[in-house]
Amino acid sequence: MNTVVLFVPQQEAWVVERMGRFHRILEPGLNFLIPLLDRIRYVQSLKEIVIDVPEQSAVSLDNVTLQIDGVLYLRILDPFKASYGVEDPEYAVTQLAQTTMRSELGKLTLDKVFRERESLNANIVHSINQASDEWGIRCLRYEIKDIHVPPRVKESMQMQVEAERKKRATVLESEGTREAAINVAEGRKQAQILASEGEKAEQINKAAGEAQAVLAKAEAKAEAIRMLSAALTEQNGNAAASLSVAEQYVSAFSKLAKESNTVLLPTNTGDITGMVTQVRTKFLICFYIVLSGLV
Repeated sequence: MNTVVLFVPQQEAWVVERMGRFHRILEPGLNFLIPLLDRIRYVQSLKEIVIDVPEQSAVSLDNVTLQIDGVLYLRILDPFKASYGVEDPEYAVTQLAQTTMRSELGKLTLDKVFRERESLNANIVHSINQASDEWGIRCLRYEIKDIHVPPRVKESMQMQVEAERKKRATVLESEGTREAAINVAEGRKQAQILASEGEKAEQINKAAGEAQAVLAKAEAKAEAIRMLSAALTEQNGNAAASLSVAEQYVSAFSKLAKESNTVLLPTNTGDITGMVTQVRTKFLICFYIVLSGLV
C-alpha cells in the first residue's frame, strides 16, 4: 500500500509504477511516494533463494530410466527484468532446471552419471544462466540430491561391482604368487652365488696354504743343506759324515732279511770301509751338485 512515507527493508527491491508505467525501484531505507499516482507493483528479494527441484524421470545415453531430483540456488540481480521479463521467475527457473537436467543426463551413460556429478551440476548451471540472463536471475549452483535407478539395474550394478572386486582379488593374488616365486628364485640364485663364492674362496685359501707348505718345506731343505755344508767344511767334518753313512749302512743291512725273503748283496759285503767310502763319495758328489743348484 502507498502510505506516502515508506521504509524499505535491507536486501529488498520495491518496484514502483506511476499511472500504470514503471517509475523507479525503491532503495532500502526511507522513501516517499505520491498518493493515488504511485503504486508498489512488485517486491523482489535480493537474498539467495533456495528452490527444491521436484523429482523427475530422465533417460541416460544407454537407455536407463532414472529418477532424479536436486536443489537450485539463485539470486535476483536485476529487479526490473525479474518483474517484467517473466511472469513467475521461480517457476520458470524450476522448469528450466528440470528440462536442462533431462537434456544433460541424456548425454551421459549411467556409469558417468555417478562419476561425473560435479561436471553435470556445472553444465546445468551454465545452461540455466544462458537462458535466465534475460530474466535478471543468476543461478549460483545446482546440486543433485538423489539418483534412483530401477531395481533390476541396481542388482546388475551390484553384480558388476562384486565381479570387479573378485577380479581385483584374483589379480592381486596372482601378483602375490608371482612376487613370491620371484623372491624364492632370487633367494636361490643368491644362495648359489654365495656358495660358489665360498667354494672359490676355499679353493684359493687351500691352494695358498699348499703353496706356503711347499715353500716352507723347500726353505727347510735348503736351510738343512746349508747347515750340512757348513758342518762338512768344519774340522773332522768328513769323519763325521763317514760315521753317519756307516751307521745307516749297518742299519740298512740289518733290515734286509726282515722286509723280504729275497736278498741281493754286493760282492764286497765284508769290506765295510770301502763301502762307506764309496757311498760317502757319491753322497758328497750329489750334495755338491744340489748345493751348486741352490746357489
